[in-house]
Amino acid sequence: MSQANSSEAITSGSRWLVYFTCSLPFLFFVYSWFSPASLRHIPTVGGSSLPLLSYRGAWDFQANGKDSLQRGYDKYKGRVFKIPFMDRWVAVITGKELVDEMQRLPDEIVSFSEAFGEVTGFKYIFPDLATRRNPFHMNMIQRQLTKHMSVAFGEMYEEMDMVFKELLPGDEKEWVPVHAIDAARKVIARASNRVFVGLPLCRDPAFLRFIVDFTIDASKARDVQAYFPPILKPFVAKMVVDLDARMQEGMRIFCPLIEERMELAKQFGKDSPSRPDDMFQWILNALVESGEPMEQVVLVTMFVNIAAISTSSNSFTHALYHLAARPEWIAPLRQEAEAAILAEGWTKNAMNRLAKTDSFLRESQRHNSIVPLTCKRKALQPFTLSDGTHIPRGTICVTPAFPTHFDADNYADAAAFGPWRYVPADAGSDAKGAPQKHFVTTSAEYVPFGHGKHACPGRFFAATELKAMMAYVVLNYDVKFADDGVRPENVVSALTVAPHPGARVLFRKRNSILSYAHALSA
Repeated sequence: MSQANSSEAITSGSRWLVYFTCSLPFLFFVYSWFSPASLRHIPTVGGSSLPLLSYRGAWDFQANGKDSLQRGYDKYKGRVFKIPFMDRWVAVITGKELVDEMQRLPDEIVSFSEAFGEVTGFKYIFPDLATRRNPFHMNMIQRQLTKHMSVAFGEMYEEMDMVFKELLPGDEKEWVPVHAIDAARKVIARASNRVFVGLPLCRDPAFLRFIVDFTIDASKARDVQAYFPPILKPFVAKMVVDLDARMQEGMRIFCPLIEERMELAKQFGKDSPSRPDDMFQWILNALVESGEPMEQVVLVTMFVNIAAISTSSNSFTHALYHLAARPEWIAPLRQEAEAAILAEGWTKNAMNRLAKTDSFLRESQRHNSIVPLTCKRKALQPFTLSDGTHIPRGTICVTPAFPTHFDADNYADAAAFGPWRYVPADAGSDAKGAPQKHFVTTSAEYVPFGHGKHACPGRFFAATELKAMMAYVVLNYDVKFADDGVRPENVVSALTVAPHPGARVLFRKRNSILSYAHALSA
């Protein structure tokens, strides 16, 4: 494209954005006049139910949603209140009884996939995604991938070890600043895709740049769409993420792998043990059997990567910030990792022994969550909760993460960061104490992964990967912030809880038992 044509396209796109923005007050006036009538019996927080005033409240919620949710929770705990989004009113379910009750409702009554697609805007970013017609990936991730990790862990660790050595300092004398979130994305993209697509693609610079850039753009599109009503969301998604252009790039990258896998299927048969056993192959098998075009293989693989890279890189960076702000917590984690890896080598069994690391990650997730609103459901049919609140058809229901996680009725000394909060007092002894509340265990009091049968299916894979990354860091490095004890503030919006995007963590290489443990596991 010539420079003139490129400039013309940008000008045209900007002009449309101006038109859309100018039309927002009118569109929202019409929408808000008719839509909240069936929810007027539910108390409002963060704005007024009146047209235009509700629009102002929606803008305020995008910027100060955390405070609005806390006010609503403090006033209506154990009940339901509503908050204004740009495109709808959302019912906020609070209290253990109602949250558990919501998760027990059958899929014929409430839908997770419909709520997820609408709240995140992914239905507009991926308008023709095959998994929206058939969510086969949920069972694939929860069962096949989780089971596969016992076999694939060694490959994931090998990739993790390689990329950490490429990114982090090797000098044992000097502290080196590292852009934490950028490093986390690169490690997770490589390590995860060693399991997802295998060698050599997981190391291909074009592939890695493609999936990381797409993940960042999809996150931007999700946040930007929150400011627009439904009629404009497809245009906004198109402007932020040009899916057609992305698909062309993705097909160029993936086509050689698809052709190779299809040839292996012809040569050995679809059930042959000689064929690759990774997530890409499982996706390919499922989509070929259902008659989907090969573009869907690329699209679904991209979608899975967005979830893996975005959530896990944020979660790891959140935890790393806590560790760098309180370096005295490194020693207990290091001691535990040394014992586990000397006994088991770098294996999944060793990761299962990291009770303190698991607790540390869970506490970080409690303090930071993944998103402010979780346990999303859309009412496919009207129903009435046990407290008497009627939920009309089409209503999006959510649970607020921060107020739930900082409720003194749910957690003793809830405001404090307790790194070993979930480790049983007798951990490591032969006595049987209270069972540990694991990183992946959901409840009505711990909702970063959602709750119930639709809790995040990838949390088991993510937990293993994050524990391995944390163990690797504490064994091989000392970490701290230049400003001792000060953790950078998160960036919180209505849909995102992101670690500070520009923060640098100081790393210093240290001697470790890593080489010996690696030899033991070989």
